[in-house]
Amino acid sequence: MKRTRNVKIVATLGPASETYETIRALHEAGADVFRLNMSHGSHDEIAAKHKIIRQVEADLDSTIAILADLQGPKLRVGVFANGEEELVEGAKFRLDLDPAEGDLNRVCLPHPEIFQALEPGASLLVNDGKIRLKVDDCGADFANCEIVTGGTISNRKGVNVPDVILPLAALSEKDRADLEFVCELGVDWLALSFVQRAKDVFEARTLADGRAAVLSKIEKPAAVDNFGEILDASDGIMVARGDLGVELPVSHVPPIQKRLVRKCRAAAKPVIVATQMLESMIESPMPTRAEVSDVATAIYEGSDAIMLSAESAAGQYPIEAVQTMDKVATEVELDPTYREIIGASRQAKGDTLADGIVAAAREIAEKTEIKAICCFTQSGTTALLTSRERPFVPILALTPLEKTARRLCLSWGCNCFVTSKVDRFKGAVVSAARAARSGGFASETDQVVVTAGVPFNVPGTTNILRIAPCDERLIYNTDPE
Repeated sequence: MKRTRNVKIVATLGPASETYETIRALHEAGADVFRLNMSHGSHDEIAAKHKIIRQVEADLDSTIAILADLQGPKLRVGVFANGEEELVEGAKFRLDLDPAEGDLNRVCLPHPEIFQALEPGASLLVNDGKIRLKVDDCGADFANCEIVTGGTISNRKGVNVPDVILPLAALSEKDRADLEFVCELGVDWLALSFVQRAKDVFEARTLADGRAAVLSKIEKPAAVDNFGEILDASDGIMVARGDLGVELPVSHVPPIQKRLVRKCRAAAKPVIVATQMLESMIESPMPTRAEVSDVATAIYEGSDAIMLSAESAAGQYPIEAVQTMDKVATEVELDPTYREIIGASRQAKGDTLADGIVAAAREIAEKTEIKAICCFTQSGTTALLTSRERPFVPILALTPLEKTARRLCLSWGCNCFVTSKVDRFKGAVVSAARAARSGGFASETDQVVVTAGVPFNVPGTTNILRIAPCDERLIYNTDPE
């Protein structure tokens, strides 16, 4: 399905979007990737959504990526005898391992690993940061705190610990079971929650064993501090601004977003900007002007993808939310200022042969009447490098591997085609010409740039660039075997 924009849209599925008709409509409206939130729904429900997505993909003959978002360890307080209590600023409050019901003075925090890591002066945030506690003193099974910001605390509210690296694995037992289930199901991407350092990513990669690409969610200060090593270990990144904005001052989040997006672009790894992008559309058919500006900002930065969460999963207007994102993205990318910003933010790249090939392909395409850059890729690397260039002509990613095509659906500008296996360059050029014409990217009188590697079907061998006609008769008359 040909898109008129380069940035991709990720739509979360949920109660508002679980039928064939709605999922198909979401894809037709602009959703390129569907997110399955493993925090909600049984394995049977997840499998049912997966089956529908693949049916839509087959019915529309349009490649779709599926991202399974693992829950990660959830830190929550226990329960209160009265269901809730009102904490007052300046008062004292105790967290401990005692399973007894809580009251105005204390509550159970059934996570000994938190107490092991806490130090006096550390902050604890409860209920998405609405309540802030400061640790006065602590031990192996307690933390006596001062209430810095009061509010209502109730049963099983979430707890954030922004000041310390917790001795927690990024994968809980539930996550390991979910990971194995979705990998066997055939998802394309795994989103890893609660990442604090690179070794959290290595565990998921080992368990996935190549069956799915691993995307790290940046939602903790420790992840920002260790971003370089996390990026190296990951196949992609999600800037998860929800928890990030809880654990850090909200004023810190925009510059962090910009830095992380730039680093991902330089590394040729896809980056999603997520959380609260069109939050008001959960209940309203129209977004706020601020939300539209937020979406546009992520696009101007060159993000690979922008994501809808509750807007498409549980909102009243899931299709309208996708349509809104699609319209904003299309309008931004038509803006001459967008081209100026994207061009100015291109960074110096590596010095490999593949880097030179894709850079040359972009230069040629943008300075001539070339209609598209056609990349033959086995592992997806050539298409990712081409995407990093952010060319102003379409990228056609051609691969004999369905899983590679699906993973590339998350990458900026990539229009993915599953082709038959080719062994000779002439066959590659013919396939590129056919894809460009069938996809509506070029006519028989047009030309495309074709990049490939010889020998074929070997990852990491990009070493050929050819300007080719889209008329197969000219290809057969001019191309050597």
